[in-house]
Amino acid sequence: MHMDIFGKALLDFQSGNYNEDIKTYSSLGEEDIMPIPYLFRNFGSMPKLEQVALENCKGKVLDIGCGAGSHSLHLQQSGFDITALDSSQRAITVCKDRGIKQIVHANIMDYSAAKFDTLLLLMNGIGIVGNLSGLKTFLKQVAQLLRKGGCILLDSSDIVYMFETEEGGYDFSDSEVYYGDVKFTIEYQGEKSKEFNWLYVDFNTLCTIAKEADFKCELLFQGNNYDYLAKLYLAKY
Repeated sequence: MHMDIFGKALLDFQSGNYNEDIKTYSSLGEEDIMPIPYLFRNFGSMPKLEQVALENCKGKVLDIGCGAGSHSLHLQQSGFDITALDSSQRAITVCKDRGIKQIVHANIMDYSAAKFDTLLLLMNGIGIVGNLSGLKTFLKQVAQLLRKGGCILLDSSDIVYMFETEEGGYDFSDSEVYYGDVKFTIEYQGEKSKEFNWLYVDFNTLCTIAKEADFKCELLFQGNNYDYLAKLYLAKY
């Protein structure tokens, strides 16, 4: 349901009916606004982390959770063989309207139609695994989509700072699970989604889980807001 609401907001903007942004509510106690125009940004308006990610793409690329398709559109314009994939039909419609040629409406866990040199998951795209317990299963699944020598490019954030105490330590007493396992609800035009899980994973934990799934993990970029860009590639290659 949350993807349908998200897709509706994207389609409204693409159709010229933009008059409201998406509201987000999380288990961290935060309320925030997701500005829809930002999701339609061009390369020059993207943060440095995303620019570095796109510059590190190679060969045939699959943009997982493509949303409005801004990353796919840039890669297509740069001459890449790019496929945009999303589980929201409305998001896929937006991508088609924006001129993206190769689009797939599917859940990535159900997709096996082709193999790629680069799997791209930006804007904390790895969050789609829901929680830390789903990360290894996800990596094992998408490994089957990689060509020999292929890689996964993903970004996330270490939100441990949100649990910092005045004494300089960390308080996880209110969390029974990994601190990056967050629950979200989104709202748009009075319609509210059901609660869904979204993962934020710190780099060291990502590397540990990646190793269990037979991946090597490399840090490509460290942002200024606890965010980072990682490259994962299969150890056997």
